[in-house]
Amino acid sequence: MLPQKISKLLMSAAFILYLTPSFGVELTPLKPSTTQEITAIEILEKLKIYHFNRISVDDTLSEQLFDAYLDSLDPNRSYFVQQDIAEFSKYRLSFDDMLKRGDLSAAFDIFNRYQQRFVSREEKKIALLDQPENFDFSRDELLQIDRSEAEWIDNEELLEDLWRRNVKYQLLSLKLAGKSLEKASQQLQKRFKNNLERSIQISAEDVFQLFMNSLTSLYDPHTSYFSPRTSENFNISMSLSLEGIGAVLQREDEFTKVSSIVKGGPADKQGELQTSDRIVSVAQGQEGEFVDVVGWRLDEVVDLIRGPKDSVVKLEVIPSGQDETQRKTIAITRNKVKLEDQSSKKKVIELVDNGGVSRKYGVVQIPAFYIDFEALRNGDPEYKSTTRDVQNLINQLLTEDQVEGIIIDLRGNGGGSLQEANALTGLFIEAGPTVQIRRSSNRVIRQGKPVPSAYYDGPLVVVIDRLSASASEIFAGAIQDYKRGIIVGEQSFGKGTVQSLAELESGQIKMTESKFYRISGESTQHRGVVPDIHFPDNYNHDDVGESALEKALPWDTINPVRHPVYGVDMAMIKAAETKHNARIVGHPDFDFVKQRYAIMQERAHREFIPLKEDKLKAQRENDRKALREIENVRRAAKGEELLPEDEPEQDDESSDAVAATESTQENSDDQSEKEQPEKPDFVVEEAAHILQDAFIKISSQLAVKE
Repeated sequence: MLPQKISKLLMSAAFILYLTPSFGVELTPLKPSTTQEITAIEILEKLKIYHFNRISVDDTLSEQLFDAYLDSLDPNRSYFVQQDIAEFSKYRLSFDDMLKRGDLSAAFDIFNRYQQRFVSREEKKIALLDQPENFDFSRDELLQIDRSEAEWIDNEELLEDLWRRNVKYQLLSLKLAGKSLEKASQQLQKRFKNNLERSIQISAEDVFQLFMNSLTSLYDPHTSYFSPRTSENFNISMSLSLEGIGAVLQREDEFTKVSSIVKGGPADKQGELQTSDRIVSVAQGQEGEFVDVVGWRLDEVVDLIRGPKDSVVKLEVIPSGQDETQRKTIAITRNKVKLEDQSSKKKVIELVDNGGVSRKYGVVQIPAFYIDFEALRNGDPEYKSTTRDVQNLINQLLTEDQVEGIIIDLRGNGGGSLQEANALTGLFIEAGPTVQIRRSSNRVIRQGKPVPSAYYDGPLVVVIDRLSASASEIFAGAIQDYKRGIIVGEQSFGKGTVQSLAELESGQIKMTESKFYRISGESTQHRGVVPDIHFPDNYNHDDVGESALEKALPWDTINPVRHPVYGVDMAMIKAAETKHNARIVGHPDFDFVKQRYAIMQERAHREFIPLKEDKLKAQRENDRKALREIENVRRAAKGEELLPEDEPEQDDESSDAVAATESTQENSDDQSEKEQPEKPDFVVEEAAHILQDAFIKISSQLAVKE
């Protein structure tokens, strides 16, 4: 027995030695406060009573929380080793009981170990870069992209080699992006030193928020705990009271990722920043120096991007679907996101039918479901809302423009006011229910248009995409269930849940309390709205949509609601779909979307990155070439100027071609959109063709009601 005890003692000594930062950084173990212990009990109680997803706080939840917490700390399994996990396993079945009594000691013990590991690792990475010439870029080796499902590493030598490869990749990425080896090494050392400094500054509040969000993530992806500081930032973002760029950001591994673009905001107007882009550095003004923000806390990056109205912020981003070797710089003028910037807008499309007759169709673009509650409360008869604006636009299209049908464009509309989604549906039906809301108590509330009134009952097509969510899905789903119009585009986002905020002893909790259901009884959750006629996908469903989120609540059904139906039937849809499919064969824009999606899918399934310079460079050039080739095929078919072979960054810009046009509007209040030359939108044009194919031959039977 003695040799075994000595062996364990030596292992412990080596373990402690490894935990000691080599550069002499002193770490004070963090401890929870009494307030945080009280708040933990309060969070658990509120989740138990109010959350839609009723989860028992037992050993099963404890195991899930144990794994979720480790994943939140070390998602790529590159800091902890097997010995750590074995030591932590004593907590695997204890978290439930500890939470019930507000005991956070285990969570803080695990975090303190992680912080030690992190500091030690950053110091070693910095030391590796003291001699960047020691990295052999001619050596043929690989780096695994995703280790989230890999085994925990069982020895120091393998861990060291993993991090050597990681640093080598980052160094090579900067080198291929045009930096000298010396400059690349200096930039990375600065990044790692910043990471080191931020790690040392982490507070008990940060640890508590991280652990609590590991818990809330088990309920669903939209339930979150906000610390007092995070609550302040959240309330600011909801009120839009500070100037910024109009983008929703989230943390993904070491990167700040664009979760969505606010319609009508500065980034949306500028037109280049896209959903799923990753921000790597930020500069102030046109001439400001870029600050590397890889590894920064999300709130720190947000603070850096915010700023005074009319000031410029420059972002260096890795475009969606690209690797770290490919960068793009975007300059955005900060401004407030104004209600009028999110207003619905109209335009007219003219098509020639098979008989040679020119026909006009109206398009109403709805970027959000908005309402000016303050003006409404103050009794302003001219208060602004989606429904009021759309009603006026439809009247103008029918009376002034003499259109024969309406297209509602909900692409990129992430939702907004439920009240407006119901009211808007009422513009297209005589009366009836529009949505069912199921509470956590299982009580079902129905909302809709209770009293019959005048409505537009002419030809109707609704366009949706993967970014159409929440209120957009309620409207599109109701139109589909009533057989009132044809839904075209991509399968929508699938967010069919309702959240509410609750104050806590310290901070706030945002909880999912209800689910939306269509009048057919089907949930909009997870599956969203499936279009009657599907267009080629722009977005990878593994990256964008409710189905891409961990622990998303499932799709299910409740009892349907009786409702009338209108004139759209399956035969009409199938006939229009047949003509649509024939029409888009060889269509340059639709072909580009399909080919680009296939390329992005191939990239998304890569498991390893080559660390040999000529191989990574060749892969990068092949990726660029593939996108440039399909873009030039598109341009050639449309008679546009081709991209030159020697324009390395053009493929990033051409990615915007999936939307057929790239916004060129200046971020200026006094420059109207009417001054901008409007480029054709192939998605809306195809929607107009479908409307014409499906409805115009029976337009006499679908007269507009006065």
